[in-house]
Amino acid sequence: MPPSGRAWHFRLDDMAEFARNALDYTAGMDQPSFEKNRLVFDATLRNIELIGEAARNIPEDMQKLAPDIPWRQIVATRNRIIHVYLGIDNDTIWSILRDDLPGLVESVARFKALLVSKGLLPDNP
Repeated sequence: MPPSGRAWHFRLDDMAEFARNALDYTAGMDQPSFEKNRLVFDATLRNIELIGEAARNIPEDMQKLAPDIPWRQIVATRNRIIHVYLGIDNDTIWSILRDDLPGLVESVARFKALLVSKGLLPDNP
């Protein structure tokens, strides 16, 4: 079990939840209104960061079973947000929101189903 005491597979649920949060916060927004709304921007950025934190806690041998999830890129984005906050490019964040997060939710669901089918994860953990 990771140092936090939580089993790693719960982090998959976290990843999907944080992605849905970010998508919900920005639903119906265009990029200029997203950038102007500091509360939504900051909450979204925080959830993208948390996706990376959750991904960081998935064991590498499990990550290899889901090559369609860009694990390294997700963790690298988290690191960039945490360590270079003022250097975050708004276009990049917007692209993550529109192009990556919807697919991530689906990929995590497929990954969990695969883990269940292989007996590596209990059904409805």
